[in-house]
Order: sequence, then structure tokens, then C-alpha cells
Amino acid sequence: MAQKGVQLDRETFSCPICLDLLKDPVATPCGHSYCKNCIKDHWDTEDERRIHSCPQCRKSFTPRPELLKNTMLAALVEELKKTGLQAAPADHCYAGPEDVACDVCTGRKLRALKSCLVCLVSYCEKHLQPHFDIPAYEKHKLVEPSKKLQENICSRHDEVMKMFCRTDQQCICYLCSVEEHKGHDTVSAAAERTERQRELEGSRQNIQQRIQDREEDVKVLQQEVEAINGSADEAVEHSEKIFTELIRLMEKRRSDVKQQVRSQQETEVSRVKELQEKLEQEITELKRKDAELKKLSHTEDHNQFLHNYPSLSALSESTHSSSINLCPLKYFEDVTAAVSEVRDKLQDVLRETWTNISLTETEVNVLLPQTENMTRADFLRYSCDITLDPNTANTSLLLSEGNRKATLVLKQRSYSDHPDRFTEWEQVLSRESLTGRCYWEVVRRGRDVGVAVAYKNISRAGSSHECGFGFNDKSWLLDCDIDSYTFHHNNVKTPVSGPESSRVGVYLDHSAGILSFYSVSETITLLHRVQTTFTQPLYAGLLVYGTGEFCKLK
Repeated sequence: MAQKGVQLDRETFSCPICLDLLKDPVATPCGHSYCKNCIKDHWDTEDERRIHSCPQCRKSFTPRPELLKNTMLAALVEELKKTGLQAAPADHCYAGPEDVACDVCTGRKLRALKSCLVCLVSYCEKHLQPHFDIPAYEKHKLVEPSKKLQENICSRHDEVMKMFCRTDQQCICYLCSVEEHKGHDTVSAAAERTERQRELEGSRQNIQQRIQDREEDVKVLQQEVEAINGSADEAVEHSEKIFTELIRLMEKRRSDVKQQVRSQQETEVSRVKELQEKLEQEITELKRKDAELKKLSHTEDHNQFLHNYPSLSALSESTHSSSINLCPLKYFEDVTAAVSEVRDKLQDVLRETWTNISLTETEVNVLLPQTENMTRADFLRYSCDITLDPNTANTSLLLSEGNRKATLVLKQRSYSDHPDRFTEWEQVLSRESLTGRCYWEVVRRGRDVGVAVAYKNISRAGSSHECGFGFNDKSWLLDCDIDSYTFHHNNVKTPVSGPESSRVGVYLDHSAGILSFYSVSETITLLHRVQTTFTQPLYAGLLVYGTGEFCKLK
């Protein structure tokens, strides 16, 4: 019961300086209690004035009073500590380096809960309470804690700035409105805030709608990724199965061929060895007969010779031909030839099939904005830095600005000979080859400029149409005159209508075969679009009758 009553009056046991539970409580002569170290530190700062005061009632003491321990209060605080009372705010309630501190707190300051735009003061929870309890504070405007309250004070008149000058687009005080801003379009800051808030809400709705649209696009793209991955996994799985079957079939055929060759080998070797054995037996018999005849031929007794001669058996006829005609060792060359033929045919089939597979590969059509709905900001995501190649520049063109600018001059330049140089047409190509998605802008100054793209193998020498941008099938040109546009390709001229602008944007989607030209001012307007198939990398080009410059977009 007692604990509950103390809990309701917890501030009684807190030090007014540190706001923590009293530690070694002492009492001043005026009766107020403090932590011994808190009041000691406070009076140490006042020693120079030799006047010591109470931080609460401001009563002064001379000389510095002796501080005596308030034993009863100390015993009570110790008892309260045992009951678990937490009179001091937690550490996280104190103001840190990044927090807004209470302007009223002394000693260690608490974190501000609110800032008052009328008082221009930030308050912690304790010191904010009067704004809720006292009627005079009802009309004060409380906002989230701010370190910039002083920015609401007019530096000229030291008044709160409650007005807004629309003429000069700045916050002012009332005195400013009748002095240096007299006659200007001025309204209250609240009224201007209301209007700007309405614009802000409109912008937020637009942003939120775009976020929602982009989130939907992201979902679609994620589904596309999943579909791509699923299709790829399925294709790999099926291909693995098919190639495994092919490998198994090849292994079986290899085993069959090996078995057949070995079987035929065994048969042929057995036949040859049988014949060899018969021949070797015949050789043995012939050698025996030859030995008998030799022995008889060496008998010196004529009668004995004639007596034994009839007893010799007659030489039997050989059952084999006198010579064995063997073919060259080509027993299994027909097998090798057959297998080689299978290999060659299989390689041809695989090569042709792989070519077909490669040709069917297409770029994944991810869901990017359609060009007709793209803003300049969308195009700038594909911006590329383009520089001109001096080796291609006609000698009548002066390159400058880091080779981004080309100007037609009367005196020809002393460029070195180079096979890539345009000899007759006042043209120049970029160093960079262009593939994928690219966007760049060209500024025209003076007379007309042709904005072009071309293949690298466009002809360079001479004045024929094979060299001029837009007059052949290797280049595309938008001729930008002072008051008109004309598109050229393969010697076909197409008038183009659109808003006049000294700046032209070019968007290329090489794989999709899209080439678009835009008039660029405060808005971006499509002038002409080409849908074709590009077979080589493209290079940006200029046909110059005045000055043309590639803009830096990054």
C-alpha cells in the first residue's frame, strides 16, 4: 500500500539536477535536497562569483554552506531501492549526440519529446506537461523534436517567420512583408504549406502508382525468370537424357563391332593355323624322304643301291597349291571404313543440328517499357559516351571537345592518309561500336547536320552513293535542317514531321532491330522509327554542313 503511494509521487525522491534517484542525499539551508555530488559540482561552477544558490528556488548563500547528509531521506531512498522503485529514467531516455535535448533540463538533459513552434523550445516529457495542463498553451503548435527551431526566426527582425513570399520563394516574418517584401505576393506559411501539401500528395500518388506499376513489372519479370529457368532446366534434362541414350547406343554399337571383329579374327586365325599345321607336317615328311634319298645316293655299292631303290616309297603329290596367294593385310579395313563413315555422318548431323540450335536462340523479351511510352529518363538508362574517330573524319571536318564535336571548315585539315577516312563526303564515324540497347543525343549548331548510324564496312573512298550516309543499304540517316527533317536509307528519301529542336536523341535496340530518332527539348517526341534486322555492329555517324556535337549524358 505504501509502495503504491510512493510510486505515484516518484519525483519526490529524484534529484532535480540529474533527475536520477537521489544518491547520498543532502539538504541545502533552504530545504531542497540533491545528490551530494550534483549540488557540489553545481556550486563548484559558482565559486568564482563567491555566491552559491539553490538550483530550484535560486536563494543565494554566502559563504558556501556546509552540506549535511539527510539521513532520513537517505534511509527512505535505500528502502525504496529494495522495493524495486526506478525513480530515474532509463539511460535510453537521456539525449544522445544525435538526439534533440530538452532545453529546460539542467544537468544531464533528457531527450526531447516535442518541440513547440510558438515557444521555439524543445521539451522532455516532464517539462512538456504544462502544455497539456495550462489553457494558455492550448494554441501552441507541438511538432516532432527539431534542432532547427532557430531557423524559424527572422535573422533581420528576430521575429517568428509565419508568412511566405511567393515572389521570392522564401519564408518571412510580418515585418518583412511590410518592408523589403512590400508589394510581393505573400500568404501565410500555413496557406502555402496547404497548397504545397496538395502538390506533394499528388506527387506521392504518382510515385506510389509508379511503384505499384514497377512492382507488378518486377513480379512479371520474376515469373519470366522462373519460366526461363524452368524451360532451361527442362531442356538440359531432356538433352542429357537424349545424349545419354545416344552414348549408350554408341557404346552398344562399339561393343558389337568389337565382338564381331574378334569373332571373325578367331575364325580366320584358326583356319590359317590349321593350314599352317598341315604344311608343317608335309615339310616334315618331305625332309624325311629327302634324308632317305640322300643316304641312298651316298651308297657306293651299285648292287646294294639297285636293290634298295625300289623299296623307297614314291613321293606323294602335295594336296596344297605350290604357292599360297595371300591378299594384302586388309581383312578389317572395311570395318574401319564403315565406322569412319558413321563418324563422319554423325559429325555432319551434329554440326548441322547445333547450327540450328544456335540460330533459334533469341534474346529473352523481358518486360521493359515500350519505346512509345518511354520518357527521356528511361532512355538515359541506356546512355553511352560516344567519341568520334579521327581516322574516319573527312579532311574538311575539325574535331574538338575531346573528339565529340565536328565542324565543317573551309581550310582542309592535314590529316594523315588512312583507309577508314571518308575522302569526299563530309562525314565521320564513332570509335565505339554499338550493340544491345544504346541512347545518345546530338546537338546541331548552324546549318543542317545528318545524324546517322552505319556498318563499319561502308565504302570510304570516292563520292558515290556507296559512301554517303543514307544512300545505301549499310547506313541510316536523319537529316536535321533548321526547320525540317528528312530520313534517308538505301537512297530512299522520307519526309519527317515533328517539333523543331536543335537536339536529336537516337535510341538503338540492336537485337530487336529498332532504331528511333527523337526531338529533344523540354519533352521528347518521336520523329521516325525503323524496324529492321541489323546483321553487324553499328557505328554512330555525323554528316556535317555546320557543327554537330555528341552530348555528354552521364
